[in-house]
Amino acid sequence: MKKMASIVLVGIGGMGSVYLESLLQHKASGRFRLAGTVDIRAAGCPHQEELRASGIPAYATLEDFYSRDQADLAIISSPIHFHSAQACLALSRGSRVLCEKPAAATVQEVRRIQAAERSARRWVAVGYQWSFSSAIQSLKHDIRQGLFGLPRLLKCLYLWPRSELYYKRNDWAGRIRDNQGRWILDSPVNNAMAHDLHNMFYVLGKETETADKPVRLEAELYRAHDIENFDTAAIRCFTESGAEILFFVSHAAGVDTGPVFSYAFERGEVTLSGRDAPILARLAGAQRNYGVPDAEPLRKMWEAIDSVQDESLPVCGLEAALGQVLAVNGAQDSPADIRAFPRRIISSRGEPGRREISVEGLAGILKECYEKNRLPSELGASWSRKGRWIDLDDYVHYPGGREYGSS
Repeated sequence: MKKMASIVLVGIGGMGSVYLESLLQHKASGRFRLAGTVDIRAAGCPHQEELRASGIPAYATLEDFYSRDQADLAIISSPIHFHSAQACLALSRGSRVLCEKPAAATVQEVRRIQAAERSARRWVAVGYQWSFSSAIQSLKHDIRQGLFGLPRLLKCLYLWPRSELYYKRNDWAGRIRDNQGRWILDSPVNNAMAHDLHNMFYVLGKETETADKPVRLEAELYRAHDIENFDTAAIRCFTESGAEILFFVSHAAGVDTGPVFSYAFERGEVTLSGRDAPILARLAGAQRNYGVPDAEPLRKMWEAIDSVQDESLPVCGLEAALGQVLAVNGAQDSPADIRAFPRRIISSRGEPGRREISVEGLAGILKECYEKNRLPSELGASWSRKGRWIDLDDYVHYPGGREYGSS
């Protein structure tokens, strides 16, 4: 019989509340013991009464928890700028870790966690939920077996309108650093659509636990919302395997497309047409249905618990997650600045503080970019500016990316 895994849940708001609800629903399963929760703002959690009734202690910090207890698994669902320090602390206290995406804000922070992982002889899983889905695992298996041949062009378009309230929901949304100087780099590329960028690297990984990596990248970053960082991005990169990757995302296009992608290979194409759509592949005149990648959003948690009990490695760890962090850092380094859309083409609707902000014509331009495999500047968009190419081959620290081709 498998041993019961003890768990500490760090962050019980946002995605943390989804983890918590599922853990509470299955607390009698015998698979785990929820040893404690950690959140400095725990009072607002709707499950407080059930936590108290179940005798599950609440702590303000992870240090407080480890001063009184231990856990086989730490689930870290805190804001981005806490991931590195909390993952390193958990590893040093003997816990395995399931960390929400991204692994950290910067490549140097990911490397720091990897060093702690090696020192502790424990593992860190990163919660890109698609990576744990049966749909993506089946697709990746077939790509690895050579069914599709060499990758050519992988591209994704994802437009998801967000209101002002989205950026006011906490004190770090849309920010580059926090008040203490810690890197956040919150953006569609590093938060809401991070899964979709990571997935293009992940499916090209040579092993189940690895991903392809970007080696050079150019990006155009724009904003319509009153934020520090960007809400719209167009990114092109090339990977170690030679594949080209294009990524077009926005929280200000006024249209909700859900994720749309096309992965072109030598012998076939893999497509997705929306949030609830299945992944389909056309290959030698036949079609394969891999299923809906979002169908199992918490499979990552249950697999992490299984990995604790089986002493196996997770399918998506730090090495697999590094490509997305590299791409985010390179994208932030690429343009001279984040360009604000001209005020004359920005519109809003709704109540102040909750208004939806949109840019006239942006959805059409980004869709054209996706269809023609071009960036906005290459289509001549009046508000656009091309970024410089960034060399990611030996990229070890953000900021400070070297221009591609320079010595």
